Amino acid sequence: MKNKLISIIAIISLGAFAADNEIFVDQSGTGANIDLEQLGISNIIGGLNSTAGSVNALDLDGNTMTLDINMIGATNKFLGDIFADNFTGLYNFTGGTNTFTIQVDPTDTYSSDGSDQNVAVTGSGNTFTLNQGTTAIAASFNLDWIIQGSNNTITSNINIDGATNYVDIDGSDNTLTYTGTGANASAGGYFYLDHTGGSRTFNIQQLSTQDNDWLKIISNGGNASSTVCVIQNDQGTSTGC
Repeated sequence: MKNKLISIIAIISLGAFAADNEIFVDQSGTGANIDLEQLGISNIIGGLNSTAGSVNALDLDGNTMTLDINMIGATNKFLGDIFADNFTGLYNFTGGTNTFTIQVDPTDTYSSDGSDQNVAVTGSGNTFTLNQGTTAIAASFNLDWIIQGSNNTITSNINIDGATNYVDIDGSDNTLTYTGTGANASAGGYFYLDHTGGSRTFNIQQLSTQDNDWLKIISNGGNASSTVCVIQNDQGTSTGC
């Protein structure tokens, strides 16, 4: 029998000038399937130590978990701290000025292998940060971003081990910062960016130290202020843009 413990607390504020929904999650065990949906503005999904108006990261611990987040509205916030192997994360955000921050297995508790995460964003002025295996190994990790909108900021750091990272951006004035690192002989990562829009800032670094990395970028749209920086460094000398 699979052993699991899930604590979910939902707080709904119905004040005359507030429409905030807050969900706090603390889960441990194997095989959890968590589906959360919020509609409105200034919603929060975070951890049990959060308080009204203030949020800390939710805590998910275990193997073979699925987390499905659907947030529709503006100024929403999702913070996640996940320790898992074979983890599936599905995140859908519709609206502007939302904040999404998640890290998966930074201390190699479950190795963060076999994970599959998909982030779909429709809106502008959003800030997204996703770190996978930041001091561990994200073996066979598959990450997909679909961004539709302008002035979004996307940051991702992955300790790659055969990981793939696909990014589809449709919009102007978006900033993407991606760093893939890996020391294992099988650490070669694949990065693919498909962009359509005006001004953009892309900073891409692939830093496998014992293997090759692959990269493909297609960017359509003209603006003199755009910046595209790509660094591939396999134990070479220090480089920069």
